[in-house]
Amino acid sequence: TVTFAAAAAGAAGAIAVTPAVIAAMGFTAGGIAAGSVAASMMSSAAVANGGGVAAGSIVAILQCLKTPAALQCLIHLYQHNTH
Repeated sequence: TVTFAAAAAGAAGAIAVTPAVIAAMGFTAGGIAAGSVAASMMSSAAVANGGGVAAGSIVAILQCLKTPAALQCLIHLYQHNTH
């Protein structure tokens, strides 16, 4: 069985690794890096959405997480998708 301590350690590790993984995919504070996995995701999302990346899409959320104002960005995305 998984203990609470093991689950907590796993969750903490996932939280610590996530920013590095997101950055390695090409989501940066300055925008999406050209030629990256993120750029490919953005292109696919834009094509699927008729030319733009939809607010609330995984691409928008991951980019939002890399901005200096990530919390405000996520709140904005939430508000946009609930109205």
